[in-house]
Amino acid sequence: MDIQSPLKTIHFIRGGEVVALANVPPSRTLLEVLREDLGLTGTKEGCGEGDCGACTVVVGEAEGGRMSYRAVNSCIKLAHSVDGQALWTVEDLAAADGTLHPAQEAMVQCHGSQCGFCTPGFVMSLFGMYQNHVCQGRAITRELAQQDLSGNLCRCTGYRPILDAAQQMAALPTVAVDEADMLSKLELLTKNRQGLEADLAYNAPRTLAGLLAARAAQPDAQIVAGCTDVGLWVTKMHMQFNHVLDVTRVEELRRVEHYAHHVAIGAAVTLADAFAALVADRPQLQAFAQRFAGLPVRNAGTLGGNVANGSPIGDSMPLLIALGASIVLMSERGHRELPLESLYTGYRKNLVAKDEVLAWIKVPKPVPGEMLKVYKISKRYDDDISAVCLAIKLQVEDGKVLSASVGAGGVAATPVRASHTEAALTGRPWSQDTVRQAISALRAEFSPISDMRASGAYRSEVLGNLLQRFWLESQGLQQINLESFVLLEEAS
Repeated sequence: MDIQSPLKTIHFIRGGEVVALANVPPSRTLLEVLREDLGLTGTKEGCGEGDCGACTVVVGEAEGGRMSYRAVNSCIKLAHSVDGQALWTVEDLAAADGTLHPAQEAMVQCHGSQCGFCTPGFVMSLFGMYQNHVCQGRAITRELAQQDLSGNLCRCTGYRPILDAAQQMAALPTVAVDEADMLSKLELLTKNRQGLEADLAYNAPRTLAGLLAARAAQPDAQIVAGCTDVGLWVTKMHMQFNHVLDVTRVEELRRVEHYAHHVAIGAAVTLADAFAALVADRPQLQAFAQRFAGLPVRNAGTLGGNVANGSPIGDSMPLLIALGASIVLMSERGHRELPLESLYTGYRKNLVAKDEVLAWIKVPKPVPGEMLKVYKISKRYDDDISAVCLAIKLQVEDGKVLSASVGAGGVAATPVRASHTEAALTGRPWSQDTVRQAISALRAEFSPISDMRASGAYRSEVLGNLLQRFWLESQGLQQINLESFVLLEEAS
């Protein structure tokens, strides 16, 4: 640790009381702090990479005068990121007399636990659902339970009793968080912390001006947002950072702003909220949005982080490329805007200067005649990384393709625009013959690698198949993808 960079004392609310932790290194995870420093061993470490959900906790903060609750993976969440927030672990749910919380009691009544290792994580995801739905008077449907528990894995139960438990919670006596009390405590905590410890090893500015100044002062600091990827650098690659710059507290970058012709999504907007904004304009994206990792990852990760990361298998970029999105880079020198696909120069390399941050993603609004689909191919339907992702947007009028925009992931060193395929479609009749030629162009456009997820040949073949599927769906054919497949158990 750089001795010239003091360590920030972390303050958060747990069990209605303020917890203060001093001398916590900036790279230390929340899970390490919970288990090793606070002795809260109910939170388990399973995968250490945000996939299994055994380490799930719930964080809360004030948003618009109300409490928001998010189930997140503590194994890849940096401990300093909960400073000024409320935190619940599985130890916090039962009443002082031992009475179980509905999230726990429902699991008991529905026999939702066997070996028990994953159970605390499931209980905390259920607690998040309880606060966000049951306490708001909204029913938990089977479909909602499946969606919100997609980030929790269990090897014993087959999931049915856990899904039963999710729906059973509402039938039990209500147990609600005293939100007025929590909001007043969070407000007091924030006031007491204002202006303190500004230049530290872990810096979390609250204004855009403060962020840009901090970036200029420490251009080598590791920028973090939700840490859903950087967290793996810590847990799997054992990387340590002397200086961390957290963008998630910047008020300006936590906003989604709607304009006449585009929506501007701040870099600190969570993936869950960013996809909600995109789905509001384009409802057909709902199923894809729910397949972007599990809910705890979407609750923590940000759209700006996913874009800046530039992984060739990051699912948001192919969609954003097809939508014609642009990004805004900012520094104290000013700002510049460029098409999203122009950001990348190579594998995990980009054009962001040392003193710049990615501040905004601007997404055009839908236009009349727009046809849009995005396809994700992965080994698991939920909570998995894509082998191939393909997004296609066409504007068709009187049977002719006026414009075509195609984004692809998993087929090159960066997320890419399929420009040759777009040329094969633009200006042509929207017909099977045009699609056949475009399929050939798409399969020839990239030379994907073979890896543990798929072979290069498979990826090339699938690209063409997905374009053919897009054509068939445009002609009204149904029941040709998993989105339209309904399990009988789910329908019961």
